[in-house]
Amino acid sequence: MDRSSCLLLFLAIGITCVATQECGYEKCRSLPIKPGMINVHLVPHTHDDVGWLKTVDQYYSGANSSIQRAGVQYILDSVIPQLEAKPERKFIYVEIAFFKRWWDEQDEDMHGRVKKLFDNCQLEFINGGWCMNDEASTHYNAIIDQMTLGLQFLNMTFGECGRPLVAWHIDPFGHSREQASLFAQMGYDGFFFARLDYQDKANRLKLQNMEEIWRGSPNDLGKVADLFTGALFAHYTPPEGLSFEILNNDPPVQDDPRLHDYNVDERVNTAVNRSVEQAKYFRTDHIMWTMGSDFHYQAAHTWYKNMDKLIKYTNPGNKVNLLYSTPSCYVYHKNQAADVKWNYNNTDDFFPYADKPHSFWSGYFTSRPAIKGYVRECNNFLQVCKQLEVIAGPLPFTNGGLSSQKFTMAVAQHHDAVSGTEKQHVAYDYAMRLHAGAVECQVCEDTCSCVKSGQALFTLFFCAYLNVSICPTTEENDHFSVTVYNPLARQVTGHYLRLPVNGQSYTVTAPNGKPVKTQMLKVTQQTAKVRGPRGNATSELVFPVTVEALGYSTYLISRATNRATSKEQLFMFTSGKGFCFIYLIFDTTTGHLKTVTNLKNKLILNVQQAFYWYNSSTGNNQDSTQRSGAYIFRPNGTEPFPIHTKGSVITKVVRTLVQEVHQVFSDWVTQVIRLYAGQRHAELEWTVGPIPFKDGLGKEIITRFDSDMQTDKYFYTDSNGREILERELNHRLTWKLNQTEPVAGNYYPVNSRIFIKDNSRQLTVLTDRSQGGASLKDGSLELMVHRRMFYDDNFGVGEALNETGS
Repeated sequence: MDRSSCLLLFLAIGITCVATQECGYEKCRSLPIKPGMINVHLVPHTHDDVGWLKTVDQYYSGANSSIQRAGVQYILDSVIPQLEAKPERKFIYVEIAFFKRWWDEQDEDMHGRVKKLFDNCQLEFINGGWCMNDEASTHYNAIIDQMTLGLQFLNMTFGECGRPLVAWHIDPFGHSREQASLFAQMGYDGFFFARLDYQDKANRLKLQNMEEIWRGSPNDLGKVADLFTGALFAHYTPPEGLSFEILNNDPPVQDDPRLHDYNVDERVNTAVNRSVEQAKYFRTDHIMWTMGSDFHYQAAHTWYKNMDKLIKYTNPGNKVNLLYSTPSCYVYHKNQAADVKWNYNNTDDFFPYADKPHSFWSGYFTSRPAIKGYVRECNNFLQVCKQLEVIAGPLPFTNGGLSSQKFTMAVAQHHDAVSGTEKQHVAYDYAMRLHAGAVECQVCEDTCSCVKSGQALFTLFFCAYLNVSICPTTEENDHFSVTVYNPLARQVTGHYLRLPVNGQSYTVTAPNGKPVKTQMLKVTQQTAKVRGPRGNATSELVFPVTVEALGYSTYLISRATNRATSKEQLFMFTSGKGFCFIYLIFDTTTGHLKTVTNLKNKLILNVQQAFYWYNSSTGNNQDSTQRSGAYIFRPNGTEPFPIHTKGSVITKVVRTLVQEVHQVFSDWVTQVIRLYAGQRHAELEWTVGPIPFKDGLGKEIITRFDSDMQTDKYFYTDSNGREILERELNHRLTWKLNQTEPVAGNYYPVNSRIFIKDNSRQLTVLTDRSQGGASLKDGSLELMVHRRMFYDDNFGVGEALNETGS
């Protein structure tokens, strides 16, 4: 795809947003709405996780039924003939990852039948993304990519009318403001979700404020990011007693008078009572029932047969009007009321989510940090590959490899994938898919060498494991070149490369033929321990590079004949020499960071950084039986335990390009703090794990910065890598909080940055993956970096979050 194609694509999307508006709501005007009655919009739906207890493949095929009886292909097989049987019946579908797979297996006859149902407005696609993405652990870039993948399929398959009008995030465990902003910018007219804090929900029910206008970007985009948003009344399941799933215990509608269990009157009374009860909490005379749940409709006839009867017997003689509908039609009729006024006051998000006093879903902000880090790395890699594919042109150089990585990255954004809330075998499956996609995405092996010449003049090798100092090419060769690509729209200068090598001295030549300053550093013991036998490099070659915007630079590297020696001393020290911008001082007793000085602005911050662990609750205290687990963070106390007790052992490495402090807190927690010449920040590289288990205690590991700033209970976190939200300890912006978990109830998702500040100073921590973070005391900032538990939290995973790695 060339640049002009990209521009045309964006223009086409813009046209679609306008052209499909009438197309989308025209169908809603013909619904049998009855003014003056409670109009109950029955929305038949299924919620199909793109991996959770089973892998995405197993969920589609129905395999591994010993874990869960769920097969998405049978849902779609079953629904289609039921919709064809009666024109008033409707069904919505969400997860395009499954629908496209099913669609590709069908013949032309079935394609025609499905398109007819779509044209008749019986089958409607809602949300439209490849998956229903998580909102706490995802980066905005990956959200846009996965939504694009699904929406492109709908557009190519069903035309302009295939564009969904309503967003549907009924299962993610809390909701970000940036997600609402993105949906609004994509042209959605409404957004529905199910999970919100139990205290917040009670307050909204009292005020008839379950539906409102959410301001997704009040300080930046303004009204462009405003979105009609509704919280569902009964989670995303049917009203109590009215589920007609084939294996459900709720009674069907038995309307044959000869039956001893004839129950039409009881079923009608239940429907009327549920309608009247729900209507009390909502504005206008329209309410919505979500008729379905996880992997429902594998036997769709049981649903439609009973809903047909419920409509038939309830509507006559009652002030309740049941009708088949969709979320988009519900939004349309909801907003047709002339006298309705929506609340515009919500500029906050819906984190952290708690469904009970001691059940805060803030553990998954950090769960499975390796997966979270790998997803972020693969996202960055995918953006680079897309750029290189554009630059290099079509086949043979790209080999069509991007499709696989796009699909795997889209699947990984699912709310039980990057969130870390899947079973262990599913986590392995996600990681395997990401790796396979990344391998196919390594188009640069061919494309980089043909950018100028149009021919592959030489072969390039990609080093995927530089994070643990593994690269066979640099380890085994005395002469090699390194090509560095810059995906940014600005020049990058002073970025440092670290290459694993086995020599003692190397020369590096820049693209302009001039020599580059280099530095040799030993591979740390902890890095060597993590990588195991996969690599054998003894040192790292460090040097700065300069790369033009959207360009690349090639550096020639040769092993030198002279032997350079260096000594690393083991000692405690009170001061460290800064590099123009930052000056660090470490405590001689504890080995911890003590002071950070900004030399340019002459600001001094007294700050101590160390590692601690919270003991995970096993549910044996008097307040609640709730345990910590994949979803839930619940420590046994408010004060964490220090990982070291006698101070950390530190090694100071002083060179001309980089200075390092190596800290050893224990045999399973180490850290390297680096200052690079010319850079305005310090780099902290921690290695945590395997978390010890012999004591039988679950551990949730944090790193904490304690400063002398007076922050007045405020701290700040990003929203999906974009805008910043202000947080206040033990406070919620739109409702009064009764805080029952003083630690977990103050944790928020951190996707890229968290900071605290006072009148003159600010301490910011940038993260390389999503984590949970908080400021529990004035001047303090903490991030959870790893977790390991021995009990399940009883929210569905069915196994402990027992990650054994680092």
